[in-house]
Formats: sequence, structure tokens, C-alpha cells
Amino acid sequence: MPRRLRRAGTPRRIAMLSVHTSPLHQPGTGDAGGMNVYIVELARRLAELGIEVEVFTRATTGGLPPVVELAPGVLVRHVDAGPYEGLAKEELPAQLCAFTHGVMQAEASQRPGYYDLVHSHYWLSGHVGWLAAQRWGVPLVHAMHTMAKVKNAALAKGDTPEPAARVIGETQIVAAADRLIANTEEEAEELVRHYGAAREKVAVVHPGVNLDRFRPADGRAAARARLGLPPDAVIPLFAGRIQPLKAPDVLVRAVAVLLDEDPSLRERLVVPVVGGPSGSGLAKPERLHKLAARLGVADVVRFQPPVDQDRLADWYRSANVLVMPSYSESFGLVAIEAQACGTPVIAAAVGGLPVAVHDGRSGFLVSGHDPADYARLLRRFVDQPRLTDELGAAAAHHARAFGWDASAAATADVYAGATARRRKV
Repeated sequence: MPRRLRRAGTPRRIAMLSVHTSPLHQPGTGDAGGMNVYIVELARRLAELGIEVEVFTRATTGGLPPVVELAPGVLVRHVDAGPYEGLAKEELPAQLCAFTHGVMQAEASQRPGYYDLVHSHYWLSGHVGWLAAQRWGVPLVHAMHTMAKVKNAALAKGDTPEPAARVIGETQIVAAADRLIANTEEEAEELVRHYGAAREKVAVVHPGVNLDRFRPADGRAAARARLGLPPDAVIPLFAGRIQPLKAPDVLVRAVAVLLDEDPSLRERLVVPVVGGPSGSGLAKPERLHKLAARLGVADVVRFQPPVDQDRLADWYRSANVLVMPSYSESFGLVAIEAQACGTPVIAAAVGGLPVAVHDGRSGFLVSGHDPADYARLLRRFVDQPRLTDELGAAAAHHARAFGWDASAAATADVYAGATARRRKV
């Protein structure tokens, strides 16, 4: 798509910060997930609006080129900060000084006023953005993506709470930012309630979905043929990072309930789990495999490694339903992607998922994480073969309201507002 002329009041060039995960990383691996997709898609669309984007991220392997062109008008800058490998996200605060130095060096090599605005993602980047924006005299726009206080209020059993240092850091960023971007109205209220954000500083911008990539295409049967799946199987799908927060164990337990009630389903049921261990899930990467074996469902659960976006779209299309039983989601891009492919969703009624899923029309929302509740809904897809297509058509229609073009345009408006506010100060 050709680049358009930049609207008056929007920045010419922004520094976008993503310390702990690179937009070049494969989503579903390590700490790469919805935020990676968000940054890639947003940066591309901003560039099409005439806003140049330079994404700063930590180099995680040696020999990476200092600068990579992600798309026309979008550069990714690799910053050396700490050891390349073996550094957990929880250890990154100690490397923020080095990362900030790398960002400052990159700016110092350019002419004065090179960046017009800083847009930071996640609290680690927010601290770097706070210092950079202050040093350069430009606005800071920050997106939390997740918040420690919200996550700690809805921890999965056995999961590790977010540390007090993160809570303090997030509070400081909220106070320092010129504008805060929230995915939903609920997230905006959480910023106000938990962190004392000034309501006028918070803008709600729904994330989008790549509607060219995620679409019904040639249908369920063709997708199953490409993936080597049985054409007549009942397929509930989990896609995402394997960690307690995302609760893939709830789906595995629900499948066990389903098979206990009706053992004949064993011949028809295929349950793909697409993704890799992440976060606290890295401590016991085999936990989900062992759970499936202990519950006697290892023969129907198929663990698949993370895949690229085009292949992921086929996994969505192949499924009767996507199951997303997360304990916390700032939005839930996976739910929108699946619906855009014509696949309904069963999701926990948490965070942004009630916005992402139209309950009763594009899927079903569940209060809580009782596997029996999920099993009852899965049973509906077994007993009503037409339900997938009926809800799937509504799901695809629902998802069309979440294009990235609209998200980028709304984000550009936030930038313009932050710039105008800074000029008045």
C-alpha cells in the first residue's frame, strides 16, 4: 500500500520502544505474543499514514545487524544491553540503563530533533521512554499491555505474583506519560482506579487484526487437509503461549471431563495446543504434557510448536472453536484473529475478552475457570454440528470492525493530542 501524506499535527518520526521482545520474533515463543503482533501491525500502518517508525529492542543473539528494515518506513534497531541469551524478563530491569544508553546514542548520531515522540510498550520500555522523552523534550505515549496489579488480582494457582518493583515502576510511568493508550474502556478504568491515572490522559484504542491474512479463505475442510487433520473431527483449539496465565490446562481438564462423560468421543476429538512455553511456564515446560498424560487424554491432545502467521490462520480455520480460558487479557488478539477466520471462541470473561468476543453471537464467555463449564460448551459443538458455521459467520462479521487501519488512525490522533498538549506546557 502506498504511503499517504502525513496529517498536520502528527509526528514525522517516532521512537517506538519494545525492550523485552522484538517485533522480529516469532509470536508464541518465549515472551513473544500479542504485543509483538501489535507493534508490527501498528508500525506498518503508521508508516502508511506517513509517520516513520523506528523500533528499539534488545539484541538477544550475537551478530544481529544494528538496523533492520521491517517494512517501508519502519526500522528495527537492535540495542546491546546485557548478555544476548539466558536473560529472563525478570532480570531485565538491571539492563535498562544500558538499553537507555543505546537509545540515546542512536538519537545523538542524528540531527537535533530527529524524533518527535516516544511510544513505549510495557513497563520496562516505559522507564526508558520516560528518560528519552524528557531528554529530547518530546511527548511520551505509553501502552501498558498488561498491568501488575491487574495480573496479581487474578493469578492462576501456583503462578508467581508480579514484584513490587514493577508496581512502583508502572505508577511512575503513568504519572510521567503525556498520554496512555488502553485497549478497552475497562483497561482505562483500571489505569485510573489502580494507578491514579488522570482520566483525560487515557485514550482507548482497540487493537486490530490483519484482515488480509486472517479471513475464512477456502474454508475448514481445506485448512484441515493442509494440516493433515481428520475432515470429520471435532477440534477445539488452544493457540498462544504455554503459561499458567493463559490457562491451557483448563482446556485439557475440560477435554478430560468431556471424555469421562462420553468415551465414544475419543475417536472424533482432536485438541491442538499451538504455542511454546513462556513466562512462569518456562520453569516446568513439560507440565501440560504431564497433565494430559495423568488425565488420560494425551492421545487426543496434540502439542504443536509456534507457527508463522499464515500457518496460524490455517489452525484457526481448521478448528470448530478456539478456547481461550485466560486469567487475564488486556485485549485478546488471538480471539479476534480466530473470529476473523470464521471460527467462534469460548473465552473467559476477563479483561478485554468481553469486547473481543460478542457473547452468544460470535462465541461464548465463561465466568470463572471451572473445566466443567468449558466442557458443557464444548459439548454444544459436538451435539450441534452446524453451530460452528452459524457462530463462525457472525464471528467473521464481528472481527471486521477491528481492522488495523482504524487502530493506526486512532493512535495517530493520540500522538497529535500528546504533541499539542506538550506545546501548551
